[in-house]
Amino acid sequence: MPEAPTTDTERATPATDAAPADGAAVRRLRNYVGGAWVEPATTETLATRSPASGAVLAEVPLSNAEDVAVATAAAREAFPAWRATPPQRRAHTLFALRALVAEHQEELAKLVTADMGKTFDDAFAEVGRGVESIEAACAVPHLLKGENLEGVARGVDVEMVRQPLGVIGAITPFNFPVMIPLWFIPYALGCGNTVVLKPSEQDPLPSVRLFELIDEAGIFPAGVLNLVLGAHDAVNGLLHSPEVDGISFVGSAKTARYVAGTAAAEGKRVQALGGAKNAMVAMPDADPKLLANGVIGSAFGAAGQRCLAGSLLVLVGSEEEQDASLKTVVDAAAGLTVGDGADPATDVCPLVSVASRERVEGEIETALSGGAELVLDGRHGGGKGGAQLGPTIIDGAALDSRAVKEELFGPVLTVVRTPDLDGALEIVNSSRYGNSSILFTSSGGTAREFRYGVQAGMIGVNIGVAAPIAWFPFAGWKDSIDGDLHANGHDAFEFYTRKKVVTSRWG
Repeated sequence: MPEAPTTDTERATPATDAAPADGAAVRRLRNYVGGAWVEPATTETLATRSPASGAVLAEVPLSNAEDVAVATAAAREAFPAWRATPPQRRAHTLFALRALVAEHQEELAKLVTADMGKTFDDAFAEVGRGVESIEAACAVPHLLKGENLEGVARGVDVEMVRQPLGVIGAITPFNFPVMIPLWFIPYALGCGNTVVLKPSEQDPLPSVRLFELIDEAGIFPAGVLNLVLGAHDAVNGLLHSPEVDGISFVGSAKTARYVAGTAAAEGKRVQALGGAKNAMVAMPDADPKLLANGVIGSAFGAAGQRCLAGSLLVLVGSEEEQDASLKTVVDAAAGLTVGDGADPATDVCPLVSVASRERVEGEIETALSGGAELVLDGRHGGGKGGAQLGPTIIDGAALDSRAVKEELFGPVLTVVRTPDLDGALEIVNSSRYGNSSILFTSSGGTAREFRYGVQAGMIGVNIGVAAPIAWFPFAGWKDSIDGDLHANGHDAFEFYTRKKVVTSRWG
């Protein structure tokens, strides 16, 4: 395979050309391979645009199998030396990474807002969550420790040690362009693996800047951490690469199933986190303020583009109680401001692209044509960049409809009704997904019954988004994950290492 360039001259070359003046050519991004910024072999590109204005921000190379091969070869070449680096020294590099990301948290958040669209406060919190993942991974010297049992027979001892997998391909989505790469990179590197990251082609600028900062700081040896920009061909290149030993993925359920099946057929270890249809259950005794804030933050934050977004609201109680709960939510949602994520007054940001807005509006039309009622209509023409869609609430959709069963990934809340908690659990548990489920109640007994019986991996009580801190796994169930080990927490150390058991006799 081609060798990755490693010269000092190439290392000093920035990832992008200088920002163009008005009328100048749009900058073209580069890959980061073997400690250098390199021009991809591919000539195909895709424009990444501002969701707020529609302006082209950069041209993204659609790297091909040749480009992936260069990156994976560099990662493979760097692996033996990185594996031999003592765990505590690898942890020191993670401490440096943590300090670097924290120092540039505001800058990275602004790039997330510009390229993905979410509000600055939301983006700033996202980068903060990424910092937490680095902090958790810094415990690698402790969590890599093995086990031993001496004297299992005369002079015979047994010990179990953990060793890194090798080269990891990390494939990450558009909705968290900083946080999710940092779900994977720190743990994989801390455990002694090398990494090739393929971020979303829709908003790669935060990942590019993160790698620029890492390169400028000289935190990792050449080839330990690599960046390949692209779309389908780059994903398939990683899945089929003989140099790649493990795949970490976050994306849609359909793509997660494809990634998991393909990687497994190639003999790779894989964690593929997929989609969701997260239900929120509103009991009649729910605190109105907690209910309103929790539901609108979950359903409409980041324009519903989160795998933990609550997109299904199950109203429990009599018809009068259900209507009262719905009014609480509708009144709160109607007061939200839709606009540019960079505007401090904005509550609901644009979708990531015009195509996404058009797709979600098509889902709304499908629900209405199926007999659902539009309680709150957020369709107002798309705004300046064509990607805006306001909070939309649908009531009365059939339980087997897409609006109830499938992830729409937009600011759309579907409402269904049931008289009691048993009925609510039946609705929630009928989903093929099991990422998260939320309960709003003032009753501890109801909360206990819910958390015991609901079939989802992340549960919230009076909290709209039940996102675990990084020391716990992101624990989706059912079709929300393909694989046995989740991102973050102890699962990450399990995934990025394999166990070796040594039995020895002395004497």
